[in-house]
Amino acid sequence: MVTPSTSPQRHLTSIAALAVAALLGGGVAIGGAWAFGALDGSTTTVVERTTSQLSTAVASRTGLSVQELYERSAPAVVQVTTASSGERRALGSGFVFDRDGHIVTNFHVVEGADQIQVSFSNRETVEARLVGSDPATDLALLQVDLPAGSLKPLALADSDGVKVGEPVVAIGNPFGLERTITAGIVSALQRAVTSPSGNAIDHVIQTDAPINHGNSGGPLIDARGRVIGVNSQIETGGAGDGNVGIGFAVPSNTVSFVVARLLAEGTVERAFLGVAARPIEPELARAHDLPVRDGLLVERVTEGSGAAKAGLEGGDTPVVVAGESYTLGGDVIVAIDGKRVSTIADLRDVVSSHTPGDTVLLEIYRGDERRTLTVTLGAPPETPTS
Repeated sequence: MVTPSTSPQRHLTSIAALAVAALLGGGVAIGGAWAFGALDGSTTTVVERTTSQLSTAVASRTGLSVQELYERSAPAVVQVTTASSGERRALGSGFVFDRDGHIVTNFHVVEGADQIQVSFSNRETVEARLVGSDPATDLALLQVDLPAGSLKPLALADSDGVKVGEPVVAIGNPFGLERTITAGIVSALQRAVTSPSGNAIDHVIQTDAPINHGNSGGPLIDARGRVIGVNSQIETGGAGDGNVGIGFAVPSNTVSFVVARLLAEGTVERAFLGVAARPIEPELARAHDLPVRDGLLVERVTEGSGAAKAGLEGGDTPVVVAGESYTLGGDVIVAIDGKRVSTIADLRDVVSSHTPGDTVLLEIYRGDERRTLTVTLGAPPETPTS
């Protein structure tokens, strides 16, 4: 997994306030005798092990061993190689989504590519076309022209059912080492990371299964052989750009949603509310006698957005509470379309289920008065805002 050499390192916006993240895949220069491994099919399969990996624990009463997972899943994992103008090449991973030849990978693996090639476990390499991409979730969908019988798709799990501590494996092409498998656990859930477009990706799965440059777009697989996420980023902790035991995967439910949109329309249209808001913390509510103890404090409203046109108001009074800066004086959102909200992810989940032009009902407090506003959602601006 790599940070594109022509772009600055991405930064995470995780709930743990993690530092700099390195994107995992495309954009690495691979000219000549590439330092991390050749692309001529001469590489070998490698199983990486560390003391923190639960290689034997992956097997359970309902699960498979690492060896069984590899035997079943590796044929579905592909190496994605791209080329663009200026002879710049990039390397990443992907996996077979269905027997129609669709391949899931990361957007940053194929970003700006003029040519995309996909290599399978039998060494067959074919040209792929880009069906569509979604920079906001760092996902892309490719298609290859191969007989259905030669393709072995991986099933997607319901990522909402994933638990911390579950054993997982990652299969991909780190540093060009084809179909490498690594094992670990689900380290945390509900992380948020920043996509290549600057948008927040919510509900991200954190794992300690080692993933590195070239793993981008490859599957994170549970003990039953189902994909729970697409490996996309790593946290380096400022210690170079290699694995330090913290990786992030876009959850499979997000993958299902995005792929369905890409198959139907070739793109993902997103609705935009147009607010910058902060969750209300107990100390803030007590210190400033807010009308509710749970909700989202609106600090800023984007000019011209649906929220602005509906009359939603942002704050104008900066304060510091328990070391955190807030802007008071704005409305407080407590529900959207009847669903109570207490986190930014709650709000984004509802907004993202709509398309531009849809209307939503916002329940707010303005001072001590409860109001309901009807907001017509717009399209995101070119430069993402909160």
